[in-house]
Amino acid sequence: MANGSSQPAPPLSLHHHLHLGLLSLLLFPSLALVSAAIRHGVVRKPFADISYFREAPAYRNGDSCTGHGDNRRIHVSMTLDSNYLRGTIAAVLSVLKHSTCPEDVEFHFIWARYDPGVYSTIRSTFPNLNFRVYRFNSNRVRGKISKSIRQALDQPLNYARIYLAEIIPPDVKRVIYLDSDLVLVDDIAKLWNVDMENKVLAAPEYCHANFTNYFSGEFWSDPKMARTFEGRKPCYFNTGVMVVDLKRWRGGEYTQKMEDWMAVQKRKRIYDLGSLPPFLLVWAGDIKAVDHRWNQHGLGGDNLEGQCRRLHPGPISLLHWSGKGKPWLRLDSRRPCSVDHLWAPYDLFRLSSTHTFDG
Repeated sequence: MANGSSQPAPPLSLHHHLHLGLLSLLLFPSLALVSAAIRHGVVRKPFADISYFREAPAYRNGDSCTGHGDNRRIHVSMTLDSNYLRGTIAAVLSVLKHSTCPEDVEFHFIWARYDPGVYSTIRSTFPNLNFRVYRFNSNRVRGKISKSIRQALDQPLNYARIYLAEIIPPDVKRVIYLDSDLVLVDDIAKLWNVDMENKVLAAPEYCHANFTNYFSGEFWSDPKMARTFEGRKPCYFNTGVMVVDLKRWRGGEYTQKMEDWMAVQKRKRIYDLGSLPPFLLVWAGDIKAVDHRWNQHGLGGDNLEGQCRRLHPGPISLLHWSGKGKPWLRLDSRRPCSVDHLWAPYDLFRLSSTHTFDG
């Protein structure tokens, strides 16, 4: 659906690679610094007029995209910061590439502070992208965050998903929330059109997982807290991929309920996994379950070591590198897992040498 694509250049010899690499370091030393920064998860642009991401192809609607634009609109929300910018850009590209009606997708980005470099990168990489940006006030969770199993889970922006119904304007009634460490390989409209069956959230459920492991012994030994899930059959679900009925959320004071659990966590150690457990405490066993194909999660390994993992059997619509290991870091380190090569075709970072993107 792109309006054009470029042919890859002929392969260069090893001599040419070494010569060009040395020449780039001599003429553009700042590029080497940027490459190292982004490989470590930080983007700092020394010159405002240098773009470190290639411009994405312009994806257009197919012939079947008829009807009023607002009725066809698909709303997608993601957080936006320099640390995960490379992942975010890959995720956005994957959504557009596999969408039948890419011009009908509107992105709602949430960031902790205004960052002109990040904003200009999104604008230059996707010149035709429909998007809005909202600021999440980190003071909202100041004093509410407890130290978790991994430092990245403690960042205030990781908790912005708890406030989706407040951050996103009332004219948006439904949204798909996506993490930045994933790519879609299917049309997002299929996920958007899921029948919510009057539920606030829709997501894949994983009932084979030991649900008790998501909370501490202190939680389960407290008679009152142990009754939290009475009347429900709670199952684990991953909050990195959710379809959210914002209208129902706004009418149910669910944000306050999650904040109440965060306050309990400050007094007692009842969980270890950042913003996930409050969602489980409020909604586990009361969501609309969707097919597992929409979140092939855990590709980043566990939260401590990030070991390589294989794909689960069955059809796949979305690949998710939840866990410590991120594909762009492992690819740049020349120690990728096999699944990381499935992410590489969506990487628009200019200095990446692991692949070529052909639109």
